[in-house]
Amino acid sequence: MRDKIRPLSELLKIMAAHRAAGKKIVFTNGCFDIIHAGHCQYLQEARALGDILIVAVNSDDSVRRLKPKRPIVPQAQRVVVLSALSAVDYVLIFDEDTPLQVITALRPDVLVKGGDWAKESIVGSAIVPEVHSLPYADGLSTTGIINKILERYS
Repeated sequence: MRDKIRPLSELLKIMAAHRAAGKKIVFTNGCFDIIHAGHCQYLQEARALGDILIVAVNSDDSVRRLKPKRPIVPQAQRVVVLSALSAVDYVLIFDEDTPLQVITALRPDVLVKGGDWAKESIVGSAIVPEVHSLPYADGLSTTGIINKILERYS
C-alpha cells in the first residue's frame, strides 16, 4: 500500500514512464474525509476511464480552509485507506485549496470529479482533454454520515 503514496516529484517520473508505455492517466481529487461506499463506487468508475488512477488528497490544512470543523480523519490515515483500494494506483497529498498546480504538473489524460461539479467548473478542465462529472451514489456522503452520527449520539 505505502508504495502507492508518492510525492508529486516522484509521480512526475512515474507518469512519464506510464505515458511512454501508452497508458491513459486518470486524475481525481478530494478531501476523502470519511471514506464510504460512494467513494469506492466513484473511484472504480474513475479508474474504468483509463489505465492509471491518481488520487490527489487535500492536506489537513487545505481541508480546514475549505470545510470548517474538518477533517475528521487525518491526512496520513486518509491516504492509507485510499491506497488500500484496488481501483487506486497512486495517491498524493496537496496543500493548496485547489489541485490546479498538481494537474498542471501531471497533465493527466482524463480529469474526474463528483456529480456536484459541472464539467466546465472543474478545476483543470481547461487543460485536460477529457473531463467527466460522475454521478453521486444516492444517500452517500461524508456530511450525511457525520449528521447521522450527530443525530444518534446527541
